[in-house]
Amino acid sequence: MFTGIITDIAKVRRIQQSGDTRFEFTTSFDTASFKIGASIACCGTCLTIIEFGSNWFAVDVSAETLSKTTLGLWEIGTPVNLERPLRASDELGGHIVSGHIDGIGKVNLIETEGDSIRYSFEADTQLMKFIAIKGSIAVNGVSLTVNKIFGNIFSVNIIPYTQANTTFGVTKIDDNVNLEIDILARYVARLKETD
Repeated sequence: MFTGIITDIAKVRRIQQSGDTRFEFTTSFDTASFKIGASIACCGTCLTIIEFGSNWFAVDVSAETLSKTTLGLWEIGTPVNLERPLRASDELGGHIVSGHIDGIGKVNLIETEGDSIRYSFEADTQLMKFIAIKGSIAVNGVSLTVNKIFGNIFSVNIIPYTQANTTFGVTKIDDNVNLEIDILARYVARLKETD
């Protein structure tokens, strides 16, 4: 489990194709504390560390994950939001994030609003039924609060700190993003189906 609070921006340093696709990332994390087989969220996608060195780590990504997330679009130099998994003693600063991407959204609009920046995203109609005003959503792994909904578009406000400390600092209109709906919304919808 994760919380959607990003603690590093990595960069893709190598991509190797074999049976699966191997990604290597540079990171400022202290990799001495890494363990082979540990989970790490990369732009919200829960992946498994298979190798690491003093300032880098590697993961294997299946064809299924590449097809359902933005990872299939990554190239050398792509910036990637990183979050290590939640420990029982950690503060829950964002919301519960599983690292299982529900769909890909697209940046529809970026506009300044006070000191913040409003980002609007277009999402699949099937996902929109799980997205609620004042509800939580993870966009590229970042825990955010939904401010507005109109049709199949929702918007969030990004404060300057988040802009500077996540990949939102380089996000542009028409960029694709990983979306994970709030796990509570998913369970509520499932309970309504079984009534």
